Amino acid sequence: MLTTWTIIRRSEIPAFILATALWTAIPACAEPAGADLTSVRTLAEQGSVRDEIALAGHYFTGNGVTQDAKMAAYWYEKAAGHGNPEAQNEIGYFYQAGIGVPSDSKRAFHWYQLAAASGLPVAKVNLAVAYLRGLGVRKDEGLAVRLLTQAYQAGSGAAATYLGHLYYFGIGVKEDKVAAERWFESGLKLHDPMAAYDLGAFYSAYPDHPRDLPRAAELFRQAADAGYVPAMHSLGLLGINHPELKQSLEQSRSLLETAANAGSWKSSIVLGILARDGRGTPIDEKNAYFHFQVAVLQGGAEADKYIKQSMEALGAKIGAPECQTASSDAKAWFDHHSLALLYVYKEGTPNHDFPTAGIAYAPDGSSAGQLLPLSSS
Repeated sequence: MLTTWTIIRRSEIPAFILATALWTAIPACAEPAGADLTSVRTLAEQGSVRDEIALAGHYFTGNGVTQDAKMAAYWYEKAAGHGNPEAQNEIGYFYQAGIGVPSDSKRAFHWYQLAAASGLPVAKVNLAVAYLRGLGVRKDEGLAVRLLTQAYQAGSGAAATYLGHLYYFGIGVKEDKVAAERWFESGLKLHDPMAAYDLGAFYSAYPDHPRDLPRAAELFRQAADAGYVPAMHSLGLLGINHPELKQSLEQSRSLLETAANAGSWKSSIVLGILARDGRGTPIDEKNAYFHFQVAVLQGGAEADKYIKQSMEALGAKIGAPECQTASSDAKAWFDHHSLALLYVYKEGTPNHDFPTAGIAYAPDGSSAGQLLPLSSS
């Protein structure tokens, strides 16, 4: 049986570099023991910041109430207005991503500034990304590097990972891939899933780095266990392409299915290839067409360019009525899985202190590992 996952949504933010995403954590302000949602709401309405944050978290995750991003934003902004830095960072992200409020980079920057002024490391990371990309403020790469360095010194693993990206691409600093890897190692020591993922990519996909697939699998697994969707895709694909790693096809498929459910069009393509070619399962061309159609809905033209010819060949085999049915099924599925996610969380994970972040792929859309060949040979 597959693990049940609680899916926390994130809004699409255009990629900056490999994984420069805005990062936010729901403040870890649990309501008092024994408190029910009614009392939390009552206290929040009376101006209790602790309960404003707790109520916002309930609405954001749909815990005990119907999930409502607008109400989550309302209560986070109330707490932010009362001076809580975690809530300021949270509502800043909401304005950046357009979650429950209109997208407004300047407003987001305002809240990040306030939260960062309190010394909150995660807010300094978000403020750094704003300066790197010119989101609501004039670009200033040097200031971004200083903010990330401060956040890292305050214990942020994400800041170390982002510094690794800057050194890898030579943005705001002199390009230095050795230094980049050292920063990823620093992020890994601080338990940042993106750092584990990026190091896994170094060991499995980077042509200028020694290959060590068992080490890559170990790093991808660490990131995947933390709910990092790109790592699930990469670990699933690595297991399929390298059976010597002794990861069962069922495990690989489970990872790819979870990633596809979270919006990974590359995982949907691989699932389609497995069904088309009968890899570990009987050939099912209609199911393959379904997965390919899902991938197109998820990835648009970028996904379509990989599978257009394969879909045309499948369509000729299964016929127009079956194509129409598969496409209709894919549309119905996508309507319930339309949010693209970066993190998913195992059932039972606390609703506080988890990240919601932007997309984490390189500018060309690539990630660690490659798609399986589209030819059936």
